[in-house]
Order: sequence, then structure tokens, then C-alpha cells
Amino acid sequence: MFDDNFVIVDLETTGLSPQNSEIIEIGAIKVKNNKVVDKMDVFVRPSRPLSYFTTKLTGITNEMVDEGLSLKEALNVFVEFSDGMRLMAHNAKFDMGFLDTYMKKVFGTGAPNNALDTLVLSRMLVKDVPNHKLGTLANYFNIDYSGAHRSLRDCEITLGVYNEIRKIYEGR
Repeated sequence: MFDDNFVIVDLETTGLSPQNSEIIEIGAIKVKNNKVVDKMDVFVRPSRPLSYFTTKLTGITNEMVDEGLSLKEALNVFVEFSDGMRLMAHNAKFDMGFLDTYMKKVFGTGAPNNALDTLVLSRMLVKDVPNHKLGTLANYFNIDYSGAHRSLRDCEITLGVYNEIRKIYEGR
């Protein structure tokens, strides 16, 4: 259930559906032997301007993504960075859904489907929270949530949540 070697990934997108929305940021943290060994964060140029809602939520502006990589370049950077390691995300269904959809479009092959999901782990092991959103769990575990809704920062928060959930599991 728990692993010491993985890559945490978080995407910022223009919406909730991979069929109608685009990836605008990919962030990731590589963990080996339960230690952070590398980080990456890239902007992705979307095909149309960002909405006011997307910019307000993420703090990502059109100027930031205009300087970003193409989707193919960004996915290549991520694939090379993750180097076949097991992936982890909070609400992995969302991030992996986007990765799978866009990797199929760009490379003809989808993303791996064995991602660790801190949302699932929290539902199993954290019982006294009103919900299992990343912000709620960060607050519960006293993890700084400032800067959330940016890919790399969400990866850092997810790593903190993962480590706290692991402590609960190991303390059973």
C-alpha cells in the first residue's frame, strides 16, 4: 500500500474534463528511498486563452502559458522525469485521466494505471475529517496550504499528506 519510490504528479487544467479541457501546468516530485531527489514544473501552451476562472483559481496567466512548452514537449519532459517510476497523486483519477487521454492523443499509448492515490488512502485511514479534499487534509495535518492550485506546490502538499497518512498506518 505504501511505497518509498514514486513520482508525485499534479496537473493544472482549464477545466474538469479531459475531452473539453487542456493541461496548462505539469508539476512532479521524484522520491527515492522516501527522500525528495528531484522536482520539475513546466507550463503548457493551451490552444486558446485562459478563462478568468482558471487564472483566478490557479494564479496562472496567459503570459505565463504563452511562454510554455507544447503539449508534446511537456509530456516528453514528464515521461523522461518520471522514468517509469510508480506515480502518485491526490485524486489520481483526475490527473491520471488527463495524462492518459493526452498521452494517447500524442503518443498513442496511455499513462500507467497503477498510481497511488492519497485520496483513497485518506478515505481508508483518516476517519475524523469532514471530507478528504487536499486542503482539508492539509489543515488536519497542519501542513501549509498556501500556494495551492499550482502543480509543484500541490505535489509538495500531497507528499506531506502521504507521509502523515503513512504515520497513521504504521501506528496502527
